[in-house]
Amino acid sequence: MAQLTFNDKLLAHRIYLILGALFIASLVVSNLIFQKFFTFDFFGIYTFELSVGILPYPITFLITDLISEVYGKRKANQVVTAGIFASFFSMGIIYVSGAATATEWSPVSDALFDLVFGATAIAVFASMMAYLLAQYIDISIYHFWKRLTKGKHLWLRNNFSTFLSQFVDTFTVLVLLCSFGKIDWSLFGGLLLSGFLFKVMVAATDTPFLYLTVFAFRKRFGLKLGEELDLDPEKD
Repeated sequence: MAQLTFNDKLLAHRIYLILGALFIASLVVSNLIFQKFFTFDFFGIYTFELSVGILPYPITFLITDLISEVYGKRKANQVVTAGIFASFFSMGIIYVSGAATATEWSPVSDALFDLVFGATAIAVFASMMAYLLAQYIDISIYHFWKRLTKGKHLWLRNNFSTFLSQFVDTFTVLVLLCSFGKIDWSLFGGLLLSGFLFKVMVAATDTPFLYLTVFAFRKRFGLKLGEELDLDPEKD
């Protein structure tokens, strides 16, 4: 662990909070918008059928990989746990909002509100189960490869951990949504393939951004290869 001055530790804390906020926002939004689906033609090679909820979700894996690399496994797990509480808290707010009767002049009627957010509870449950498995698997595998390679080959642990965890996430959430009748089983195979391939593409393309960000952290805080920031309050 790198030892920091008070000002450097304060800056590192602020950056950690910003990363955590972006992580939680991406996670909560992905659960709220998941019911809209779209197609994406990849240069005529393959046509993806995807939920728009998948668009912000890969950001969460990039952020946990970045936090794992720079702040360590414990800090990455803390963000994941915070995301769980935030998701269930947002679900509670939606329940309360749905129970409030809309006025006659309300731009959004009760029926429209229920149509858009009515499946959010099931979506959050399915997402959380998949999320728990995938994120903790991602963090564990990431640090396994980090120890094995002694801090080298960042691209390897970034991609290998994300590929497996993204498959677990996509498979689990689709099984649960199909089981609850929110998605027809006949769509399962196509959505699994589309979701997993899309996440793999995003994971592969975000590797340069991870390298650039990690490089910036190492240069700013004087971190050696494989070294992590020490934010232990007991050492302040």
